[in-house]
Amino acid sequence: MKLKLGIPKGSLENATVDLFRKAGFNITTSSRSYFPAIDDPDIECMLIRAQEMARYVEDGVLDAGLTGRDWVLENDADVVTIADLIYAKQSFGKVRWVLAVPEASPVQNVKDLQGKIIATELVGATKRYLAQFGVTARVEFSWGATEVKPPELADAIVEVTETGSSLRANKLRIVETVMESNTQLVANKDAWADSWKRQKLEDMKMLLEGAISALGKVGLMLNVHKDNLAAVLGALPALKNPTISHLSDGEWLAVNTILDESTVRTIIPRLKQAGAQGIVEYPLNKIVM
Repeated sequence: MKLKLGIPKGSLENATVDLFRKAGFNITTSSRSYFPAIDDPDIECMLIRAQEMARYVEDGVLDAGLTGRDWVLENDADVVTIADLIYAKQSFGKVRWVLAVPEASPVQNVKDLQGKIIATELVGATKRYLAQFGVTARVEFSWGATEVKPPELADAIVEVTETGSSLRANKLRIVETVMESNTQLVANKDAWADSWKRQKLEDMKMLLEGAISALGKVGLMLNVHKDNLAAVLGALPALKNPTISHLSDGEWLAVNTILDESTVRTIIPRLKQAGAQGIVEYPLNKIVM
């Protein structure tokens, strides 16, 4: 038996492969093949566009796959959400689908779009959003470069954004947020009901979440004389609970902790000043709680 797993092709591809590597799975992709190699004989991978992933998972072509919550909703896919894979930076942060109009547009809210034209790649979800407000508008599928459609080709757009910088660069103004989205691991219902596949997916969820917990974190270990322990602990960030253990010399202690990588460059000099010795910083692949 094999678990058929969909890897998102495109913007999430490299980040997904890297996340799986940190989780302990080595995936090797090739520009000539849609079937990446993986070092787990129980898993068979296939590259699929995130926009289509949920549909193939629902239909059972794939047992599970990684895609955005937005595309699960867009396809109205009946799948099991196993894990939300959210990290504040890189490719696994939350994104927003927003309603945007030209800066000079008189539109101030969604109800002002009655009878107007809206361009988007997220057609189904946009129509459902408009229906919530009783708005009837013409929603057209956009194949890309959606930001350049207004005002000549559309009155408004619904587009995905992380910072809004691209919209501002195209002189567009955000009116409302249609939905928030993030990467999810989703499964086919029959696959989830299969005990072997479910265990495989639950193990994968634990390892992926552990890898995400470790992103942006590093381990730090050091030695300190017991007389300087209070000063060293005072140099560490609040709410951190380091592990403290005795060395063979009863006068010395070993301290081990996990820190945000961005803070280490300022903390290490303070630790040295407080009396720490043998300070070692090391990378982390997973933190499993």
